[in-house]
Amino acid sequence: MPGLLRGVARTAVIAGTATHVSNNVSRRQARRWNEQEAQEQPAAPAPAASSDDQFAQLEKLGQLKDQGILTQEEFDAKKKQILGL
Repeated sequence: MPGLLRGVARTAVIAGTATHVSNNVSRRQARRWNEQEAQEQPAAPAPAASSDDQFAQLEKLGQLKDQGILTQEEFDAKKKQILGL
């Protein structure tokens, strides 16, 4: 009986180790593939907002600044982003 238990325990350890190593290899390979895909695909440009959208965004931004929610620096930074400057 002790020999049987020892054999079962050894098999469980070997199987667990093999599973762990296999999972590590799979994760590492997936990470490499994702890195390769990221390097191959150029970044998509942001869609250009229409003039009406820009105006509405700037108007809302001005309201937030007037209410004291945004500082002048935050307002200027976001304004440049909206206008694409």
